[in-house]
Amino acid sequence: MADTSQANLESFQNRGPVVLAVTIAFLVASTTFVVLRLISRISIVKKVTWDDHFIILAWLIAFGFSFSICWGTHVGLGRHERDVQVQDRQSLRKSEYAFSVLYNPALMTTKTSILIFYLTLSKNQQVFRWTTYTTLLVVNAAGLALTFLNIFQCHPVGAVFQDPVPSTARCTNIVTLYLSSTPVNLISDLAILFLPMPILTSMRLPRKQKIILIITFSFGAFVAVVDVVRIAYLQAAFQLRLQEVGKQNVTASRVAGEDDFSWYASLSFMWSAVEVHVGIICACVPSLKPLASRILPSMLRDTDDPNDTSELQYGDNKGLQIDEASAHPLPSAPTSPVKAHPTSQSKEGDLDIMDFLTTPDMAEPITRTQTAATTTTQRSRAASLTFYDFVNMNNPKSMVKMSNKESVFPLALVTILFFLWGFAYGLLSVLNSQFQLVVRMSTRQSLGLHAAYFAAYFVAPLTFGQWVLKRWGFKATFITGLCIYGCGTLIFWPSAVLTSFPAFLISNFIVGLGVATLEVAGNPFVALCGPPEHAETRLNLSQGVQAIGSVVSPILAQKVFFKSNADTPSLTAYQWAYLGIALFDVALAAAFYYFPIPEATDEDFEAVAEKRRTINMKEVAGMPVIYVTLALGVLSQFCYVGGQEAVAGAFQQFVVAVKPNSEISPFNYQAVAHTVFAAGRFLTAFAGFIIKPRWILVFLYVGTIVTSALAMSLTGSAGVAMIILTMLFESGIFSMIYAMSLRGLGSYTKTGSALLTAAISGGAIFPVVMSPVQNARGVQYSFCVVVAVFSFGALLPLYLLIVPAAGKQVDPVHKQHGGRIAFAEQARPRSPYDRAAKAVSAAVRRKKRLSDGPTTEHVEGNKESWPG
Repeated sequence: MADTSQANLESFQNRGPVVLAVTIAFLVASTTFVVLRLISRISIVKKVTWDDHFIILAWLIAFGFSFSICWGTHVGLGRHERDVQVQDRQSLRKSEYAFSVLYNPALMTTKTSILIFYLTLSKNQQVFRWTTYTTLLVVNAAGLALTFLNIFQCHPVGAVFQDPVPSTARCTNIVTLYLSSTPVNLISDLAILFLPMPILTSMRLPRKQKIILIITFSFGAFVAVVDVVRIAYLQAAFQLRLQEVGKQNVTASRVAGEDDFSWYASLSFMWSAVEVHVGIICACVPSLKPLASRILPSMLRDTDDPNDTSELQYGDNKGLQIDEASAHPLPSAPTSPVKAHPTSQSKEGDLDIMDFLTTPDMAEPITRTQTAATTTTQRSRAASLTFYDFVNMNNPKSMVKMSNKESVFPLALVTILFFLWGFAYGLLSVLNSQFQLVVRMSTRQSLGLHAAYFAAYFVAPLTFGQWVLKRWGFKATFITGLCIYGCGTLIFWPSAVLTSFPAFLISNFIVGLGVATLEVAGNPFVALCGPPEHAETRLNLSQGVQAIGSVVSPILAQKVFFKSNADTPSLTAYQWAYLGIALFDVALAAAFYYFPIPEATDEDFEAVAEKRRTINMKEVAGMPVIYVTLALGVLSQFCYVGGQEAVAGAFQQFVVAVKPNSEISPFNYQAVAHTVFAAGRFLTAFAGFIIKPRWILVFLYVGTIVTSALAMSLTGSAGVAMIILTMLFESGIFSMIYAMSLRGLGSYTKTGSALLTAAISGGAIFPVVMSPVQNARGVQYSFCVVVAVFSFGALLPLYLLIVPAAGKQVDPVHKQHGGRIAFAEQARPRSPYDRAAKAVSAAVRRKKRLSDGPTTEHVEGNKESWPG
């Protein structure tokens, strides 16, 4: 009886049979699909292309690493290390090594086959083709690099097969290698999933083909899900490794946490096999249509559609043949007979994506046209374009001509981005401080992480950020920023795995690139979408939402992820949070592609600026006033962000210095300060309705200078109150500078936005400048740097007050009901002749508006543009 119980226990603790069965099942499934693909391509289409060659290579590699898993289950994979026979351990190490070496090449060749197939999607979509080539390059470069890392994971290589590993050998942790490949795999999976979406969703498909399309791409999403599941099974090893790192007790050989590697890694190996074989299956599905059309022709025909009377025929050496007599035009276009949808097949019988996605019953031709910001697809009969009949893809009217009501939806959508980068900023600050505790970084290294994030603001806007904004528009810039941001958040995974300062530095920089790209489009979009007189108010409201994200994320991180400083495995929980953010970024990027985001060209901005040309072109110091305002705005923004980051970085040390025995922790004080900061932005937004923005800016700058100066001398609760008040006065400065500096720039508006966003890089400079002062004279005295920085930034409001031309340029003009003007100089008395001329002009404009129909246009003109 005892022997039976022991046998049952051992059977329960052996995962080998499950791993073996699942691996063999998916190997058989992928083999079946590859065989069917070859039958379709050789016997029916009679043409084998490069994607077929790569899928065969992928299957061969997948067979090799599947065999290594199966052999591993025979020699101990799936059992606890203590249950593995001594004579089998070397064989087990060999099977694990073979798997680790073959895994990345199998994925690389599978994805290469899919991407080569994508290149046949459209030979005219240059952006799509270049994006596909870029993805292809990344997949192969990363695959080769990871493959060589796995081959040479030990030096000498033979040490990987020995148990235990000799003390003279140097080995890279195998869990580190597996998890370090996570970002590349997930990024490439998501890229392959979403790359063809713009082309696929721009086509109206019969119901059955639409179902096939959904099923096919659902498998693609499943590949990414499987990769995440696989990663989850490696987290146990990672947590144990973090504990070892925290104790600084890591050896060159396998760490103690890997003593049971054969047990907890077995399911990860199994899911890796599932991932590769499902990828091979997905790659084969598009090529099976000719075979399905030959065997089950009704499967691809929509029998419920009375217009679908076509049949697909494949002849030897002739490729796809269409019965044109049965290809009738749809009844929606009775006056425009249209020929059957032409195939994209070449004379040699090449079958491409258009043959897969369309059938001859799709009688109407599809034409693609380029817009300023995106590529859309239109049918000749349709007055509007929709995505699966529920998303209107028509371009809305120009953002500068929108009313307050019309701008609500696009502004709400873009404001989500503001919350997103505020959330990211808060997470980064806490993560960097926790990472500093885990790996015992110095203060200089911590400042380096902070500087890397803000240094990206100098790079992104002045390079690809403004290029995308000018060439493709706001929507494309949002999508680009979200994609870069998502990639950066995924790279935090190997950064935490490696517990490496350079890896975290790179992670911070890439996230900064993404957020900076979002800001180069987000801030001007909010400021310019709608009536121009409310630009500052709109931007402060959106920035207030961003500040809420900065409040929520540190509290969430501190109270949920990092409950104690010694909880080093909680870095793992942070990884899952960043994975969620990355997936949300991808979903949001897809949403931005399909939602009708308003755009504005340089000509639109120039037309608005032209209405105030007299004021905008007045010279100050020999230059047009708009350029002087922009230059001082960039300087002021640089100083403001630098001062803001210096205050935020020194906040907790300041609280400890001025109130050392406080019952409230410095972190909670900072949470209160961030809340006050967010509230201040909303207050500034509402103040913009009744006070000129330049006067608000003067008030805020004076407040920051006074309170930061008082913080240098006051202690106790008064000192804490001063630094909190400093953050209150800081709150609205950013939006005021940004909106006022963009006024009147016309065709240079997008360039001005890039310069103002690049000025945020001041956050990388002044905390570094403040640190040695703090070390030498104390944190309170170091606030002299903050006072000096804010004083330099105050040159902009001072200039706006003492230069009349500058004041007129930045003051918005409000046309109230009854024709009165707000926020402009009082109208000078006019002669009866002037009043009569203005009245006649107003009557003519009113009559023209009535004759043209109900249109809405907002012009930011000077006071002479209105009667009275």
